[in-house]
Amino acid sequence: MSDTTPQLPPPPRSSSPETHVIDYRAAEQLLAARDPRGAVKLLDSVIAAHPENTAARLLRARAFFAAAQLRPAELEFEIVLEREPDNAFAHFALARTHERAGRPDQARKHFRLAAALDPQPDYLAAARFEA
Repeated sequence: MSDTTPQLPPPPRSSSPETHVIDYRAAEQLLAARDPRGAVKLLDSVIAAHPENTAARLLRARAFFAAAQLRPAELEFEIVLEREPDNAFAHFALARTHERAGRPDQARKHFRLAAALDPQPDYLAAARFEA
């Protein structure tokens, strides 16, 4: 005898701080595994529930960049910098986004800000202060 009971879809996941942390960590793993679109999907719900979460926005910006979605990446990096104007990594990543979009003057500005905020070798090399 076969069971003819229709299969029901799984119940919707409850949205709680714990599931948001799990989704954030899973998005980090997806980005590391080169699945930026999967990471963005997970982060959308995290950011919808916690729009003030700068770390989630920075991770989503990185995922957009990795997926070659430059305009959304740029917007997310700008939101991060509105909240944390001294975030050297966000300046550097925004500069890379501008560079990739063919806007070298805007890129140079953010490369230099990143290097001024955190004079690590990668930032200094990209800033090209001697040029």
